[in-house]
Amino acid sequence: MNLRTENRKYLDPEVVSRLSRMDLKARLVVEGFVAGLHKSPYRGFSVEFAEHRQYMPGDPLRHVDWKVFAKSDKFYIKEYEEETNLRANILLDASASMAYTSGGISKFDYGAHLAAALSFLMLRQRDSVGLMLFDEKLRSYLAPRSTPTHLHHVLKELDGAEPARGTDVGGSLHKLAERIRRRGLVVLISDLMDRPEDVLMALRFFRHKKHEVVVFHLLDPKEVRFDFDREARFEDMETDDHVVAQPWRIQREYTKEVDRWRSVYARTCRENRIDYNFIETSTPFDVALLSYLAKRSRLG
Repeated sequence: MNLRTENRKYLDPEVVSRLSRMDLKARLVVEGFVAGLHKSPYRGFSVEFAEHRQYMPGDPLRHVDWKVFAKSDKFYIKEYEEETNLRANILLDASASMAYTSGGISKFDYGAHLAAALSFLMLRQRDSVGLMLFDEKLRSYLAPRSTPTHLHHVLKELDGAEPARGTDVGGSLHKLAERIRRRGLVVLISDLMDRPEDVLMALRFFRHKKHEVVVFHLLDPKEVRFDFDREARFEDMETDDHVVAQPWRIQREYTKEVDRWRSVYARTCRENRIDYNFIETSTPFDVALLSYLAKRSRLG
């Protein structure tokens, strides 16, 4: 197995979830992502992962890498290197519903790993990154910083967090919007299990305040397809309400309702220029990272 293939296995959520340290998880996800990045149409969005190519007549001399010239006596151009001072805030839902898993990685763990990888990537790109955890209320807040030591604080916060309590996505987002005073990029990671009108009103408030917004809507595959194979008791993880049902009898109506619910988020986000990304927790992390880089590139 070559190094590129070895690195890319760390884009698998199941593989990453078995690792112990959050800093190791974040680094390996990003390295696995970068190993395949140059095959994608998104090449060039990163600062740290620039490539070199041989100088061609007409290339601007200011892009020549003189250090490489000093060592090799050959002219090479630095490609895809950008300067940026993007200010980003990652908002991670830590409510009880995020603890759900049908056997793989939980929504919260997927979200925490995604937040860790995004933070690692942002700081490597010289961006500032902040982190907020919320459930019914704001649980923790780290203001955006761009220093290398800031990553330690972000990863420590993620590593020690557990989902708990009920959900008030809309109310929490409104409170967070009041805290985030400087314009920048807002990244919401949540299962969005709240009244869509409340959540979307809060997201529109971020846009009103001139923030760019990316939403990662996380659901477990079973929550999407409801393909359970036997009668079961289904419990609300936040209210303890429950119902006993034969899944195959209600699967069709259930999936139609989930599709309708998701389409409300997708359509309204599109209408308000909010990047909505639906992701199942079995999805490799590079799908989410590419979505982030696409947004970052448009911010330019």
